[in-house]
Amino acid sequence: MTRAVDCAYSVDGNGPPLALVHGIGAARDTWRFLMPVLTQHFTVISYDLRGHGASPCPDPDFGLDELVIDLEQIRMRLGIAQWHVAGHSLGGMIGPAYARKYPERVLSLGLLSTAAFRTADDRKKVWSVVHAMEEKGVPNVLETLIDRWYTDAFIADHRDIVDRRLKQVVDTDPAVFMNVFRIYAGTEMAPWLHEVTAPSLVLTGENDGGCNPRLNRQIEEALPDARLVVLPNYKHSILLEAGVHVADQLISFIKAV
Repeated sequence: MTRAVDCAYSVDGNGPPLALVHGIGAARDTWRFLMPVLTQHFTVISYDLRGHGASPCPDPDFGLDELVIDLEQIRMRLGIAQWHVAGHSLGGMIGPAYARKYPERVLSLGLLSTAAFRTADDRKKVWSVVHAMEEKGVPNVLETLIDRWYTDAFIADHRDIVDRRLKQVVDTDPAVFMNVFRIYAGTEMAPWLHEVTAPSLVLTGENDGGCNPRLNRQIEEALPDARLVVLPNYKHSILLEAGVHVADQLISFIKAV
């Protein structure tokens, strides 16, 4: 039987409830550059996925369904009837899966830097990263991902933020990290995205290799009610590199719902 984990979470700000779902090997602090803006408009619920940050993980062998029920567990604990949900990367898969399972709970969705409709070549590329980490170890492959996540200028000017993010990944239990990476690599939302009826903001960076505009245009077209925004120049790590821009897009979209 699928069981929820009591994930660690924070509640900040005032206004309509907005749940934020982070990605692989991250934690709720990945939203820190958005929070000063978002909390002026929303009651923001950010949390650590199971096995990440301060959240427990009784068993590192879990799937997308378990991540969905963890989010529902937080909603029930807080007694929230309905909320907006936004997720980044893997979080951008958890959010739609949650909205599909609990449509009556979701006021709107934010799909940030996520992927669907991967071609055979797309799948080969993402699984090659998984296999490299399995063979060489997570720390030995991480450095090669930096230029996929950040622009050159950001790496040069904010190496402290980049290094903090790399340490966060290395400090995550390797079994948990590899499991969630496999979930990210193996999840294909294309067969069921059309069932997700919540108004949806689809947002990605222009130069995000794995979650590129080509895939996100297909996501927008598959969702019944969606709007695509492509942030010029940015790559995958838009929360850390372009946090205020992402927050502004979320605010304007949600307020128009």
